[in-house]
Amino acid sequence: MNPPIVNALSVDVEDYFQVSAFEGVIARERWDAMEWRIERNVERILELFDAHDAKATFFILGWLAERLPGMIRRIAGAGHEIASHGMLHQRVTSLDRGAFRADIRRSKTLLEDVSGQPVVGYRAPSYSIGRDNLWALNELAASGYRYSSSIYPIHHDHYGMPESPRFAFVPTHGFLEVPVTTFTLGGRSFPCGGGGYFRLYPYAVSRWAIRRVNRHDAQSAVFYFHPWEIDPGQPRIAGVPPKTRIRHYLNLGRTETRLTRLLRDFRWDRMDRVFAPALASAAPGRAESTVAALVGGADR
Repeated sequence: MNPPIVNALSVDVEDYFQVSAFEGVIARERWDAMEWRIERNVERILELFDAHDAKATFFILGWLAERLPGMIRRIAGAGHEIASHGMLHQRVTSLDRGAFRADIRRSKTLLEDVSGQPVVGYRAPSYSIGRDNLWALNELAASGYRYSSSIYPIHHDHYGMPESPRFAFVPTHGFLEVPVTTFTLGGRSFPCGGGGYFRLYPYAVSRWAIRRVNRHDAQSAVFYFHPWEIDPGQPRIAGVPPKTRIRHYLNLGRTETRLTRLLRDFRWDRMDRVFAPALASAAPGRAESTVAALVGGADR
């Protein structure tokens, strides 16, 4: 019998007030004055991972690394991968090419200096790389990143590129794109890789979907969540539209229990290790565009 597939576990490290959904009511200039809850939540996550012998990739905001370098060193010291989530959680769609280049290079350098380990992975805030800004993948490759997990192959009102491949692929020379996991049913793709969907679905649905990807597709799943999702006691933000409020606060009190079951039911490791063979096979070279792979010729 073949051993169970090892899946890729990831954490998008941002505090509750830094999410894209709140950017209209909480200016970045106010971040320093907010109640910070990120450290206690990250410590709890590290305890959970250690209890279940799980390693993960932490996509971390440079803003946090500047202010909480000890937290980043604790994550790295526990054997987890440090990766970039940009500096200020700005959607790539809000940045021009030069500003994006400056953002990813600054965050990479900062995280490497603080953690003492190379940073080769990147995840765009709110999965904000898609058909209209595929140049961002070339900029990442040119800036020394080896992979991204920034294109979500689903329909969503704020992001998504449903025509992109479902599984890891090479969009530009020497570079890998690793989408968050989806499953197919009736010819359509549905999300099962974490975030709000993990809080929305009953846990049995998430478990079934990940098992389906492992067994039917013979692929490793990519799962993500945020530290604030295990924190039901976080402050409630005033002035948030009802739809956003429901999405953000839905089932926060159930997330840690579900996460514990997920850690028990599957094997988990860092993204750089799970996808090491694919990274090794991605031909090194100059970052010139081959993004046509996004719209044809790959497994969807």
